[in-house]
Amino acid sequence: MLDGSGSLSFDVVSWLSEQGLPLVRVNYQGDVASVIGGAGFAMCPDKVRWQIETRDDPEKRLAFSCDLIGRKLESSLETLRLAIPAKAAAPAITRIEAALGKVGGGSVASIDELRMIEAVAAGAYFASWQGLQLEWRSRRRHPIPDAWLTINGRNSIGGSRSLSNRNAKHPLNAVLNYAYGLLYSQVQIELVAEGYDPRRGIMHHDRKEAAALAFVFDMIEPRRAGIDAKVLKFMLSSVFMGADFAIRADGVCRLSPQLARRVCHVVAGE
Repeated sequence: MLDGSGSLSFDVVSWLSEQGLPLVRVNYQGDVASVIGGAGFAMCPDKVRWQIETRDDPEKRLAFSCDLIGRKLESSLETLRLAIPAKAAAPAITRIEAALGKVGGGSVASIDELRMIEAVAAGAYFASWQGLQLEWRSRRRHPIPDAWLTINGRNSIGGSRSLSNRNAKHPLNAVLNYAYGLLYSQVQIELVAEGYDPRRGIMHHDRKEAAALAFVFDMIEPRRAGIDAKVLKFMLSSVFMGADFAIRADGVCRLSPQLARRVCHVVAGE
């Protein structure tokens, strides 16, 4: 449900449960507001025990986290090579390959060091996007800010604790937030179905947000760049109108319902 309003009856909830269908509500920022229905949550004791033991053992936690970030960096390289012009991508590829060598070489001594390596790679990754042109039509009828004519930066690849990307003020970031929200809900459903506890994070277990499903944040890391590739392809191959987005009084950019549906199809690969 894309930023929906209204109400649901208990009969609907019961029907969803009978059919084994989860209902996910994603708000205009791309945050998952709720996941209901489906077959319920039956944790597998062995899997939850593994989560706890891995989180509490510093060596196992670091090894798990290095594997996550290593796969994320590899996926980022693939996105750069497929979706970004070679000249713009070259510096980022060099930085990320160096980061991948550190992460895969066994020289990372702590989670904090791993996050720093990831942050440096992220800066180069998103810097390669800057300046790419977006296509617009009907600008006289639906004026847009000049900043929307090209892609601007994004602060992190996901490892940053900053929330500055949440209230997006550029169409690309608004679409990315929505796409990441859809990925988040998909991974949450998968983890619950497999018997994991979505709150028992390993790399992200120290997140402060009360509602954070930390293991979901862990497991979306290697899949973020795949979402980036789909969003970039969509953004660079589409022609938009100002009416596809709305700007709130505080400058926050949000997707129209029609565009949100298109983004859902993009994330699903349809």
